[in-house]
Amino acid sequence: MAYYDGTKLLSMSDINGNKPELYLCTTNRTGGKTTFFNRLMLNRFTKQGKKFALLYRYSYELSDCVDKFFSDIGSLFFAGHSMSSVSHGKGSYYSLKFDGELCGYAIALNNADMIKKYSHVFNEVESMLFDEFQSETNHYCPKEIEKFISIHTSIARGQGKQYRYVPVYMLSNAVSLINPYYVELGIIDRLKADTKFLKGDGYVLEQGFIETASEAQLNSGFNKAFRRNNYVAYAAQNVYLNDSTSFIEKPTGNSRYLCTIKYNGNNYCFREYSDLGFVYCDDKPDLSHPLKISVTTDDHQVNYVMLKKNDFFLTQMRFLFEKGCFRFKNLLCKEAALKALSY
Repeated sequence: MAYYDGTKLLSMSDINGNKPELYLCTTNRTGGKTTFFNRLMLNRFTKQGKKFALLYRYSYELSDCVDKFFSDIGSLFFAGHSMSSVSHGKGSYYSLKFDGELCGYAIALNNADMIKKYSHVFNEVESMLFDEFQSETNHYCPKEIEKFISIHTSIARGQGKQYRYVPVYMLSNAVSLINPYYVELGIIDRLKADTKFLKGDGYVLEQGFIETASEAQLNSGFNKAFRRNNYVAYAAQNVYLNDSTSFIEKPTGNSRYLCTIKYNGNNYCFREYSDLGFVYCDDKPDLSHPLKISVTTDDHQVNYVMLKKNDFFLTQMRFLFEKGCFRFKNLLCKEAALKALSY
């Protein structure tokens, strides 16, 4: 029976030949990546005295961080040892103790402002672990990337240095190609179904598949009963849970510019290909065109309009979409269009 081994990922350089500071790893569920990296964090502490930080999204996740982190590796690799936690800053973060000795901290991304105030506390942290960086429900913190960067900045200073090398190990199952981390790192347009390792500027990514874990999942009576459900394919086969590549197609020929839409701070556009009979959404807008639509209130600004849900233009676009007459450049464009057309 094979389990995940991150040795190759950890040995890789980034696209420029430098030591990465972000290590991203996705595999199918029960593949063993969490166990590997949790053990790595604790082994580095017990053998080298290196402290670590565990990242979570919300404060409510911190109270049982010891159980989530230590329960499996404790019984497998650290029998006879114990781990405990203590809340600080009204629950802003928790300190972690292994056999009574401080070994690290548990931090919530949503507490980024508070963590900045306590940054001196974390000046001995030498690595960070962020499990489940992709949300299965696509529920992320507001401005999550900014909070993630803020927390890393707060930790990666001290010891007389303006900046310290503090690697972050980011683990997840394959949930969505348009998760905010893939978007921000420019991974979305480079990652293919058969990609095993991907190098970027400052990061490396592994897209793994543990066959024995997949077989065990698929052969269980429970999953056989629910074999038609998308979640079974996601859990067992590393299929992206929230993505569909249908209607991702680049057209050719003449088009007519319809409008610009702004979503999540980025501009997209709708173009009509009358000869082909569909509307195409891409990320090459003409900002001189008069019709500019804000998808959300956060995107609203001067020269943009927020159309009512029963607006005639949106009604026309929805009619075309429901008839299968929309195409999209990529999943980001598809998401922007769906948000704009949603009721």
